[in-house]
Amino acid sequence: MNALATAAPAAPGSATVTPDTTAAGVTAEATTGSATAATGTTPVPASLALRTKLAPTAPVLRAATAALWRPDGLRPRYVRYLAAMHPLVRASVPLLLRAAERCAERPDDPAARLLAAYFLRHAEEERDHDAWLLDDLAAAGAGPAAVPHPIAVELAGAQYYRIEHEHPVALLGYIAVLEGHAPGPRLADHLAGATGLPEAAFRTLREHAELDGGHLDDLYRVLDALAPAPARQTAVAVNALHTANLLTRLFLSLAEHPGGPR
Repeated sequence: MNALATAAPAAPGSATVTPDTTAAGVTAEATTGSATAATGTTPVPASLALRTKLAPTAPVLRAATAALWRPDGLRPRYVRYLAAMHPLVRASVPLLLRAAERCAERPDDPAARLLAAYFLRHAEEERDHDAWLLDDLAAAGAGPAAVPHPIAVELAGAQYYRIEHEHPVALLGYIAVLEGHAPGPRLADHLAGATGLPEAAFRTLREHAELDGGHLDDLYRVLDALAPAPARQTAVAVNALHTANLLTRLFLSLAEHPGGPR
């Protein structure tokens, strides 16, 4: 469960795109439309409904990641990117474990057992990935940020609210966006060549280029098996759209200022 940028580097002169998904627009988009197929009788799989709602966010997020990886100032920007990702990745396992705990507190919820098992399994898959980022930073001659990037804090903090005050199923929307933007298989090689940093500074990107596609498939299988009620599907979708918006803002912030936000 990692927010690792995936887009290819932007061509010279490419424009930076500002996200336009406001909180009101996110909620409206997530709650419009029908949960049935064209016949009006066959339910649409929950994973397909989520992918459909997320599709409009993809071009904006791709533009933000392209701006992030543009050639000028790339070396210091990559190091700052690693530092910004560290607190976000560090939050992954605690979030998953807390979501599993909240599921265990719902013995009358028929979906809770399946959901808790998924969260516990995924927590083991994500364990120690924050240490990879620390190793990458050390190889790049840097360390973690003294103060976490505020948008990274907002991304993780919103999940605690949704787990505690909505329903743990909402966390699936967050995971879907992060796993759905895994690094491309050639991104680490490109960045290593463009920055001149040692190969050891790119372990996290390389590992997640291999891992995250399978993680996303697993999430969609679980989501379809859960077949959430419409209200819970809305909770997943709203969180996914909110996450896509925040992730775009984070990448644009890093792209605009090589040293991070002012």
